[in-house]
Amino acid sequence: MMQQRKYLITGATGKTGGHTVRHLLKQGHAVRAFVHREDERSAALRHQGAEVVVGDILEHDDVINAMAGVTGAYLCYPIRPGYIEATAYFADAARRAAVEVVVELSQISAREDSKSHAARNHWIAERVLDWSGVPTVHLRPTYFAEWLILPWVRNPIVQEGKITLPYGAGRHAPIAAEDQARLIAAVLMQPSDHIGKTYPLCGPVELSQQDIADEVGKVLGRKIAYSPSTIEQYRENLEKYIPAAYQRPEFLIQHLLAVAIDYQNGIFSGVDGIIGETTGQAPQTVGDFVKAHRQAFEQ
Repeated sequence: MMQQRKYLITGATGKTGGHTVRHLLKQGHAVRAFVHREDERSAALRHQGAEVVVGDILEHDDVINAMAGVTGAYLCYPIRPGYIEATAYFADAARRAAVEVVVELSQISAREDSKSHAARNHWIAERVLDWSGVPTVHLRPTYFAEWLILPWVRNPIVQEGKITLPYGAGRHAPIAAEDQARLIAAVLMQPSDHIGKTYPLCGPVELSQQDIADEVGKVLGRKIAYSPSTIEQYRENLEKYIPAAYQRPEFLIQHLLAVAIDYQNGIFSGVDGIIGETTGQAPQTVGDFVKAHRQAFEQ
């Protein structure tokens, strides 16, 4: 019988974190879900069997307390300032707890000369973990399949039958959060083959934006066109749809505009190798994702 272990999952009410909690619990492990506040999402995690800890990843003591006694930890941080500080606290806490592995969610655009402040921060955060000596695995996802249901992508699809992103002839293979979570859970449970690796995370099929529009249209029974916007039009669209309540929306917008150019230049391209190979199940296609989230595209 497999020994039960305990894992710390940050971003536990988010896309990848929530699914990772579920996978680990299903495998019989204990999960400590680190959340920012008590709400219906944290209550749902508790109902599934997770231990819920409320804290702030930018508070060193909160992170130390959350990390105590865990075997491995998942680090996930939103596109906002503070990630390097959060990573330094996380690395220090992980060293104190002598964890077997930290799985860190970076991004495919992370590099030292990125024009995006967030992407550059992700690259530095990877280095902080590497320098810390904590056993680490870096994951660099391309655009999530969930991107399709964010308002600045979804609303033009639903209202105008168009994808209106400034992505030129760039291509990517959208990757669903649930498929990423299967890999995150697998690496946490069996880290030895993965320590020190950096994995790009992609879906199974690389598509152009028109290809994606065609896949969405097939499921919805509608004609969807790719009608590329300019960067300036994209900025206006983001300012319209990103809620003012979002913490530091200008930081997010700067990132999204910068990586739109990366996308045009092929930075987001690639197809899955590691998820199918490690988990024995290929990630879902765009068509699969849209079918599963069909109600999000209803008027």
